[in-house]
Amino acid sequence: MANKKEVVKKIKLQIPAGKATPAPPVGTVLGPAGINLQEFCTKYNDATKDKMGDILPVEISIYDDRSFDFVIKTPPTPFLIKKIAKINKGSTKGSNETIATLTDAQVTEIAETKLPDLNCYDIEAAKKTVIGTAKNMGVAVEEKKED
Repeated sequence: MANKKEVVKKIKLQIPAGKATPAPPVGTVLGPAGINLQEFCTKYNDATKDKMGDILPVEISIYDDRSFDFVIKTPPTPFLIKKIAKINKGSTKGSNETIATLTDAQVTEIAETKLPDLNCYDIEAAKKTVIGTAKNMGVAVEEKKED
């Protein structure tokens, strides 16, 4: 076990897919950690180029020998809701003002995307989480019609 690397720092960032640069905010957060910024940006951009336009959370583990690895998470729920509802931002009055509506199928699509990163085990629980976020953003959800 002499060659086991020890994690000295974990950093969480939200970076647009395929657009990481050594400039702020990435450089200001990762620079003091002592890792190679250009190497991180190149690896991140290569790993996320198929998701251009999305904002992706990334969890970076930095080891004692200044090497690193990272895990890319699914986009934040509010980002996905705004993207599918085609709105720029949520309501300023929260759930008291409806600014858009999502169908049950759209909620299911968001829930399926987010399921790996949510702390729930089935799609119905994930949908409830997405619906709660949507309501707080002022986005209504159409009720599923029972046949």
